[in-house]
Amino acid sequence: MKIRLPEKVSAIIRELKNAGYDAYAVGGCVRDSVLGRTPQDWDITTSARPQQVKEVFGHTIDTGIQHGTVTVMLEHEGFEVTTYRIDGEYEDARHPKNVEFTSELREDLKRRDFTINAMAYNDEAGLVDAFDGLEDIRRGVIRCVGNPEDRFTEDALRMLRAVRFAAQLGFGIEENTRKAIVKLAPNLKRISAERIQAELVKLLVSPHPEEMLAVYDTGIADVILPEFSRMMECQQNHPHHRGTVGEHTVWSLQAVPPVKALRLAMLLHDVAKPLCRTEDSRGIHHFHGHPVKGAEMSRQILRRLKFDNDTIRRVCLLVKCHDDRPYPLTEKVVRRAILRNGEEAYPDLFEVSRADILGQSDYMKKEKLKYVDEYRRIYEEICRKRQCLSLKDLAVTGSDLISAGMKPGREIGDVLQKMLNDVIEDPEANRKDILMERFGQGRYRQTDCTY
Repeated sequence: MKIRLPEKVSAIIRELKNAGYDAYAVGGCVRDSVLGRTPQDWDITTSARPQQVKEVFGHTIDTGIQHGTVTVMLEHEGFEVTTYRIDGEYEDARHPKNVEFTSELREDLKRRDFTINAMAYNDEAGLVDAFDGLEDIRRGVIRCVGNPEDRFTEDALRMLRAVRFAAQLGFGIEENTRKAIVKLAPNLKRISAERIQAELVKLLVSPHPEEMLAVYDTGIADVILPEFSRMMECQQNHPHHRGTVGEHTVWSLQAVPPVKALRLAMLLHDVAKPLCRTEDSRGIHHFHGHPVKGAEMSRQILRRLKFDNDTIRRVCLLVKCHDDRPYPLTEKVVRRAILRNGEEAYPDLFEVSRADILGQSDYMKKEKLKYVDEYRRIYEEICRKRQCLSLKDLAVTGSDLISAGMKPGREIGDVLQKMLNDVIEDPEANRKDILMERFGQGRYRQTDCTY
């Protein structure tokens, strides 16, 4: 099999070979090339020791030299070059305590996680596939190199990576590999939240977010996201719903664009349903208050997984207002909804609402989708008219009120909010002269305001 290597990768391999060493492109870049995908990074493995690599190339960075990795810089672009190695004992279920350099490529490939990631290539030797990774690609399976229990005991994160690769590539997980995950999933508690987060996001924004079902089935969710396990086990007997809360969540995930905040919002939009579920005299389930409670839970979960504040804010906002249904659909009512939910929720809220409906039963589905389309049309019309929807678009500022004689303080915010409420009701009132005249007439005065 012929793989087209980038010129700089070929140059690094060529220079190492000219110096008397073996060198190959290795790992994910080879896998992606075989699959016809464009690799994001090109890693190189070599028989040269780190110091020897540094002697061959003029500009290098000691990226992880204790583990054999040197970054070679070519025209301001970095390529990781790592010496063939055998990993020592793993003490933290993630990193080897030490490494031993070796001159054998097969020994280096043997320590890798999955067969599809244990292939190497250079133009002279061609594809080196000691563990049938090419066949596993053809079969569409994720299989550990060697004994899967050994691989997962070495690095527990590999269990979540197995599901993530399945989601990204549309592959299945080989049976012995899956059994080992089920057995060793509790070891994931030793992995940092940051690493869990990174793998979870890659899974969620993949072409197959339905692999969250595998996260549950293998017991991984019990460790990294127990709330999802409870969702998977929570029935919802209601005409508008089908499946458990978790199954509905997975169907909704498949229906929303592969954007991090949107996929996270769909994952968590019904997270509070197991806590909020009630049952009426007819046996029908209800989930009153689950959006607000869900936003609170989402904030706790996302903080636990070390997400950044911007992502937490955006996701929690969408969770909180995902069930908001303004009625009747008029410009005035929609403006009120935008003020109530926050301008930042739009237009993502329409994607969330649509995906939520697509994950429900067929009962009134066409009518509900038509409602969302009309809601969005009116929102876009409001935006086209540039109607005021927030304080930043208000024709009057706090400085204007101070210039009119109002003392700085909390009351300024109260008056601006009253003006905004007026403008939401009547967009034509968003003129400085109109609002300041009303202010001067005392329309916005409060007994506790000081002027």
